[in-house]
Amino acid sequence: MAVVPCGSMRAVMWGVQPQFVFGSSALARSSMSTHCLSRRPPSLSSTIFSQKPLGELFGSASYVKPCQSRGSRLVVRAEKDFYSVLGVSKNANKSEIKSAYRKLARNYHPDVNKEPGAEDKFKEISNAYEVLSDDEKRSIYDKYGEAGLKGAGMGMGDFNNPFDIFESLFEGMGGMGGMGGMGGRGSRSRATEGEDQVYNLILNFKDAVFGIEKEIEITRLESCSTCNGSGAKPGTTPTKCSTCGGQGQVVASTRTPLGVFQQVMTCSTCGGEGDVSTPCNTCGGEGRVRKSKRISLKVPAGVDSGSRLRVRNEGNAGRKGGPPGDLFVTIDVLPDPVLRRDDTNILYTCKVSYIDAILGTTTKVPTVDGMVDLKIPSGTQPGTTLVMAKKGVPVLNKRNMRGDQLVKVQVEIPKRLSGDERKLIEQLAGLKKEKAPSVR
Repeated sequence: MAVVPCGSMRAVMWGVQPQFVFGSSALARSSMSTHCLSRRPPSLSSTIFSQKPLGELFGSASYVKPCQSRGSRLVVRAEKDFYSVLGVSKNANKSEIKSAYRKLARNYHPDVNKEPGAEDKFKEISNAYEVLSDDEKRSIYDKYGEAGLKGAGMGMGDFNNPFDIFESLFEGMGGMGGMGGMGGRGSRSRATEGEDQVYNLILNFKDAVFGIEKEIEITRLESCSTCNGSGAKPGTTPTKCSTCGGQGQVVASTRTPLGVFQQVMTCSTCGGEGDVSTPCNTCGGEGRVRKSKRISLKVPAGVDSGSRLRVRNEGNAGRKGGPPGDLFVTIDVLPDPVLRRDDTNILYTCKVSYIDAILGTTTKVPTVDGMVDLKIPSGTQPGTTLVMAKKGVPVLNKRNMRGDQLVKVQVEIPKRLSGDERKLIEQLAGLKKEKAPSVR
């Protein structure tokens, strides 16, 4: 936006046909020269030329009504406060602004900060520094805000590449203060970490309980041995991309009634690398080839379905010499036909006859350690749960600690009795009646 004085009027320029705002004294002068006026183009329907108040046109932007007094002007506040972005006061000098930028840029550079939103924050910091470090841009911003920068022909797509700004400040200092020369054009073709791989491992019940060492075969991307991961044919030299001029990005501009909109896109010719090279015959320029590998995997005791093991550096190889990703092994455990698992406890149901439940007995029950004797106390009631201590599942990563095996007693009542059995039970029933106290 630019405010252009024209007699007692002020014309607000937005990069399209100007719409003039008159001071109060201008309305009284009918003899004013008409060469300062601009008719509204009938072909445009933009709200810029709406008869609504300017305060409504600019949404939440602060607005001072222009026709209150001579010399009044339009005030539009910035959507973002660049001073707050850098954490400096509005009276900060260039040295303070540069120091604040360098500190924030180190923290939010994508090569160092992998958190979501770090790259957007890095770009926001760079945009704020670009404006506040330039006297002319800062002056426009202080007077008219971000809208003033847009009106002066500097839209959101007109900011310089944030990595170029970073490189210009840290040049000769080993990138980020001696941290490997990161930033700038090199960041577009920098080494990147390889992708993680996932492998599904199926175990039987006892192997999951006690752990096992298994050999598995995986397929992954490994660094090409022909080009050493560069993707370029050995003996050739990369050349600067003619499409983007080595920037790795191109700017697409679209002219609209509201101005010129610009969009930054990755260069399709070089894929954002900034240079073009003859592709390697082995990997086709990818720098990586798919290969199979057998690795030994140690599964700890106590894993269960859904457990996930991490094997570092066994994922896909990184690009441009970057570190490899990791291998994540997900566990599926096959159920046991007899035993059931409840966290670190083993559940089992034991059937005993009514005679054994009455008199008590010792029976063998299956456990993960094999068959073990279990004592059934006399008078055991149906549904009683007996605890076999330390016969459960080892606690994960604490092999010396184990859960229990819980045995639920199910008493079987016969549906048919032999003649002798019936006589004995009737005799027993008679004895019970004789011992029963009489009820008066």
